Amino acid sequence: MRAVIQNSVGEPDVLEIAERPDPRPQAGEVLVRVKASGINPVDGAVRAGYFPLLGEPPFILGWDISGTVEALGSGVTGLKVGDAVFGMPRFPKQAAAYAELALAPVDEIARKPQGIDHNQAGALPLAGLTAWQGLVRHGGLKHGQRVLIHAAAGGVGHLAVQIAKARGAYVIATASPKKLDFVRSLGADEVVDYTKGDFTAEVRDIDLVLDPMGSDHADQSLTVLKDGGVLVSLLNVHDTTRAKAAARNIRVERMSVVPDREGLVELGKLVDAGKLTVHVAKAFPLEQAGAAHAFLATRPIGKVVLTV
Repeated sequence: MRAVIQNSVGEPDVLEIAERPDPRPQAGEVLVRVKASGINPVDGAVRAGYFPLLGEPPFILGWDISGTVEALGSGVTGLKVGDAVFGMPRFPKQAAAYAELALAPVDEIARKPQGIDHNQAGALPLAGLTAWQGLVRHGGLKHGQRVLIHAAAGGVGHLAVQIAKARGAYVIATASPKKLDFVRSLGADEVVDYTKGDFTAEVRDIDLVLDPMGSDHADQSLTVLKDGGVLVSLLNVHDTTRAKAAARNIRVERMSVVPDREGLVELGKLVDAGKLTVHVAKAFPLEQAGAAHAFLATRPIGKVVLTV
């Protein structure tokens, strides 16, 4: 099979196409012929050596996959060769999704939603599960709550806005000026241009914040939360912020996404019900993985994918 490998950490040009042996499914595994693989910020951080999840190179990046079942390992039931599936296997261990073939534990993938193509399905798992787990599992989102979603035009953010709306929340979203109309189109009740100044001057009485930025941004987010609210952060939160939160009975959750078949099924239901749309900013062929990483660094609206 063809795969995108890297032999050293560095800029996007370290990504190159190479031939690798076809993987074979073991017990409980499914071999997927990959049609599309989503690219996420964590991919770039691992590639550059800032976030050494996979140890030292060589390795194959990628976790998001959408494709068709090529072969089944022993003991696998519920799927057959040719079925369309999607998922985020093995995260944070190597899934080697930037390839023509990828292995996945059967309990970490699900049937692809019928309402979207492989590019959209390949873009959905990691960002979608991050949004779902952050809002629902960690945040305990309830109907009627006021939710603040930062970076709402990004991969996680644009899905989080839609998930929160589908669950009956009042959604306030932050974005840059050129992305405000897009965020409104997702159903956000209020949008805030974070470049105009301190968002805390425009936002108040929030029950739940989903923050992909962490650090000082998390500290600012505390000021708009109600006492007893919830701050879900995708990055580290300072101890001083945690202490301030504890004094006001605000729960702080520092989350990392995990493989989650049940969450994939729930995302698929929202897609097929017309309540969740995956915006793909641009798709690149597998050979242009480096260009795709460079494009993602420009912070486009939505997601970037590799087509295989």
